[in-house]
Amino acid sequence: MNVYLDNAATTPMTPEVVEAMIPFMRDHFGNPSSTHQFGRRTKTAIEQARRRIAAHLNVHPRTICFTSGGTEADNMALHAGVEQLGCQRILTCATEHSAVVKTAEHLGRREGLTFGLLRLNEAGKVDLSALSQTLADGVPTLVSVMHGNNEVGILQDIEAIGHCCREHGALFHTDTVQTMGHYRMDLEALPVDFAACSAHKLHGPKGAGFLYVRDGLRIGAHIMGGSQERAMRGGTENLIGIIGLAAAFDHAMVNLEAHAAHIRGLKAEMVEGLRASVPGVQFNAGSDSEESLYTVLSVNFPNHEKNGMMLFLLDLEGVACSGGSACSSGSTQPSHVLSSLGLHEEGRASIRFSFSRLTTSKCIQHALKAVARIRAAAVLV
Repeated sequence: MNVYLDNAATTPMTPEVVEAMIPFMRDHFGNPSSTHQFGRRTKTAIEQARRRIAAHLNVHPRTICFTSGGTEADNMALHAGVEQLGCQRILTCATEHSAVVKTAEHLGRREGLTFGLLRLNEAGKVDLSALSQTLADGVPTLVSVMHGNNEVGILQDIEAIGHCCREHGALFHTDTVQTMGHYRMDLEALPVDFAACSAHKLHGPKGAGFLYVRDGLRIGAHIMGGSQERAMRGGTENLIGIIGLAAAFDHAMVNLEAHAAHIRGLKAEMVEGLRASVPGVQFNAGSDSEESLYTVLSVNFPNHEKNGMMLFLLDLEGVACSGGSACSSGSTQPSHVLSSLGLHEEGRASIRFSFSRLTTSKCIQHALKAVARIRAAAVLV
């Protein structure tokens, strides 16, 4: 049996998403910028997709700018804050996705721009008091904090962070790639200026996503070219990807509570099984799905001679999981997230199991048995 427990890296497309995309692969091929009926048909489909997504988030459709995914959306927000909106400082966290950290570091090398890391408390959450004190100096600032951490599942209080930013006149960007489609969000009510989404994290296609830009906050093109996406992103739109994104978003939001309950139950089953079979096991960012991202379980295994080969051995057992972000899987260095949180300990191994609505109890039980077999086949250090 092969089981897929790496849904934080990507999720499989579901039948309803594929079915929605097929007519636009086969029949509706017009360029959305063309004025003839072929172009008008696809342009209408894109605008309908934009309206449906916006309705789920309680925002105006003009606030949704389609992108190639979360990385582009994050880059677009940070570059706009510095290059177009006058921010002289970027503040983010050491635990952010590389799409934010590396972009912030790159922008921070510019003359006259400051890049800084926010203080985190013992739970890995932003220290709001320290943030307020920093912003009180009045320097035009863009704050970037992800909603749900993709490696360990820490959930940040983006509402409180956003209010702190508003109080001091700072802009606030949040990477919601891991939480869009898994939590209900009223972006009209939340004090958020930018939010990023990626379709393939919620059973949509790869290569599609969007950036939410607060209504009234005008930014220019990140990719120069035509006037597509209200002149915010040049280039012919990814029609098929946008259709799939909207279909995935619709299904996720309509069935959100049922999906969440199913996944929370599986996460609890995994936690209970690991506690019973692995003495000394720990859970990075905790195991409570109410306090952390319910789709992610970061497991810290105690010292064992096979820890260094754990991912490889699990793969041989038919279990797909990861040690952290898929974007840094080729690195030989410890995860920057685990290191910054003080969770990297020599000899121990951290494995990320992540779930979706397609995961079943059989998947969990197969993974638990695989872990038990691997650990039983070696001697404890």
